[in-house]
Amino acid sequence: MSNVLMQVVDELRAGKLKVVDLTQPLGPDTPVIDLPAMFASSPGCSIETISRYDDKGPAWYWNTLRFGEHTGTHFDAPVHWITGKDLPDNTCETIPVHRFIGPACVIDVSAEVADDPDFLLTPQRIEQWEAEYGLIPGGAWVLMRTDWSKRTDPSEFLNAKEDGPHSPGFAKEASEFLAHKRDVLGVGVETIGTDAGQAGGFDPPFPNHHTMHGAGKFGLASLCNLDQLPPTGAIVIAAPLKVVKGSGSPLRVLAISPT
Repeated sequence: MSNVLMQVVDELRAGKLKVVDLTQPLGPDTPVIDLPAMFASSPGCSIETISRYDDKGPAWYWNTLRFGEHTGTHFDAPVHWITGKDLPDNTCETIPVHRFIGPACVIDVSAEVADDPDFLLTPQRIEQWEAEYGLIPGGAWVLMRTDWSKRTDPSEFLNAKEDGPHSPGFAKEASEFLAHKRDVLGVGVETIGTDAGQAGGFDPPFPNHHTMHGAGKFGLASLCNLDQLPPTGAIVIAAPLKVVKGSGSPLRVLAISPT
């Protein structure tokens, strides 16, 4: 084992590094995105027992799981959006695995979101962050901290009104800036999807999906514990299930961070 890897192991054991779980629990109470009635909707998560130390299996316990690929804390592959459908290596089982790991850049906009649930991250706000913490490196995960995950009531988390859901996201120009000028791996959010709640009415609709996946980038949604990460210095590991032709999957997102 290389000295660098042994150093990571030693510093984890010594408590100089910590592993932060950025993943929400996945179960029947996990909120799922609500689409307009004319579109097919994703089911919620259901868990059915196959056997539990009984006549159906006396010494073992296991379950059948059913859920859409984009349920709970989940990964969006490029093929998820029409702009990324013809790219090479655009499905869960074909993406090179080294692309699931990268440095984390955590942009804290929780104060802005507390005042405005429809807050949109702009290139100017990103550059303000860079002026303090340095340029976002290529191959980084850009994580937008909003503290939205602290909304534990599903209705508050979805925040749906008569005119649709209201939650923060990215201005089109911010997604273009990150994808093309900073060449990030992708973006991560605490909300149910990587676009703002009102993004269906933007031009183009759902501009972060449109831009990121068209550029071969990824999305991470329904993250939590971003308040436990520093602005820079952590590493994120976000590997989806190796679903054949998968457009995404639930996943366990881990960060290794200085204490």
